[in-house]
Parts: sequence; structure tokens; C-alpha cells
Amino acid sequence: MIMKTRTAAIAGAALLLLAAGGLGWRLLDHASPALSPPPEPDASAAPLPVPPVPPRLTEGPRYEQCLAMLPDDPRGAASFAAGWTDGGDGAAHCQAMAEVALGNMETGAAHLQGLAAASHAPPAARAAVFGQAAQAWLMAGNAAQAFSAGSAALALAPDDTDLLVDHAVAAGALNRFEDALDDLTRALDGDPRRTEALVLRAAAWRHLGLLDLAQDDVDRAIAIDAENAEALLERGILRQRRNDWLGARDDWQRAIELAPDSATADLAEQNLALLEAGPVSK
Repeated sequence: MIMKTRTAAIAGAALLLLAAGGLGWRLLDHASPALSPPPEPDASAAPLPVPPVPPRLTEGPRYEQCLAMLPDDPRGAASFAAGWTDGGDGAAHCQAMAEVALGNMETGAAHLQGLAAASHAPPAARAAVFGQAAQAWLMAGNAAQAFSAGSAALALAPDDTDLLVDHAVAAGALNRFEDALDDLTRALDGDPRRTEALVLRAAAWRHLGLLDLAQDDVDRAIAIDAENAEALLERGILRQRRNDWLGARDDWQRAIELAPDSATADLAEQNLALLEAGPVSK
């Protein structure tokens, strides 16, 4: 996502963003070539994309104290940051992240993006905050702003694999699949075993009608992780496209078993319902 070294909370946030923007690519299209909308992200249940560790926009114990409050006490972090009148970038960053944690995604995203643009911190730190802004925009359902923030992040850190994947998620949500392919191919050049990038690239290939390339990528992902629910979700769609109805059903049911009560399971269930309803066009 936003840093090559990520905490567990950031990794969890990546899955939410894939659900909000990326996994929505992998809904079947029923009687229409238009994309079905992805499920609305549940901000209250979303793992918070906590600040990068390292780099930081600044340093100091008060900054660390404020950031540490975010996962469990975002309201307290917001109050702390508001009262820290000479906190500069540190206070502004914590305040923006508290807005995200409190579910005020658009406000938090706008503040993060503005902060990253105005800060005099090193490029890697600014890129990370632009990446957080892109995540928050995706959580808010604004893929265009997420793409813009992600582009700014990559201008500062063009080879960051996590930023490339996030940018691809935003591109796919905008139906800009060629752009997504470029991002994902660069990400996979840096990390060939990155399964989420392989699965997203498979979905992009599929939307461009290149099913053999899509199959190659999803097969690579499953060879790396045979119990990857997202890969099974995508393979099921490819099987459906080849009229392998039983294979598609098996993959989607297995995805639900592996990731119950998840966005992946929700999409697999929707695809099963579409399969039972009749022929699909794409």
C-alpha cells in the first residue's frame, strides 16, 4: 500500500481498498457490459491505514503519542492534535488521520492530500502521505481523487510497489485498465510473487478481453497461494467466461469458505446469484 514496510493494520487496510475498488472489477456483469458497483466499504469496521513507520513527516514524542492513539482512541487523537497548536506537520497529520479513523473519509483525504503537497518533509514521507490520501479517497468512493493522489505519490516514489498497487486499484475503479496494467506490471517487476498484483492484473486483462493472459496471472497467483480467496474469485469468473459453470461455482464457493464475512465472500455470493439467474454477457 503506502510503504514497503507495513504494519498489520496497513496490510488489513489494503484488503478493504481492494474490496472498495479492486475487487469490484471482479463482479460478473449481468445482461450489460457495464461494471456492477462494488459493495460500499464499511468505514466503521475498516482497519485504519496508520501512519508510515518509518518515515514520518516530522519527529518528536508528542507526534508519536498522537499517532499511537489513532487505532483505539481516534476521538482522543483528534482532540490532542487540535490542542497541539504549535505541532506543525505532526499535528496536521495526526488530525487528518483521526478524521479518517472517525469515518470522515473525504475530510481526512483532503487534509492528507493538502498536507503532502505543502509539506517540506523528505520525498518518501510525502509520498507515503499522498498514498494515505489515495486510500482515504477510495474509502470515500472517489476513485478520481484517489487516482490523482496516487499519481502525486508515484511522482515522488515511482518504484514503490505498494503505491503502484494502490494506484492500479484506483485506475481499475475508473475503468482505466491499461493504466492499471502498467502499474501492476511495474509492481510485479519489483515483486513477482505479489499475489494481489497478479490477481488484479488478471482482472484487468480480462476486462480488456485478453483471457489467456488473465488465466496465466491467476494461475500464477494460485500456484503461490492455493487458498487465496481473491484469486479463486477471479478464476471462477474466467471459468464462467469459458462456460465452465461447475468450475466457476466451485471456485466461488471455496472463496466464500476461505474468507467468510468478507467483501470477497460478498462478491462471490453475488456472482453465484448471477450465475443462477441466467446467462451473463461479460
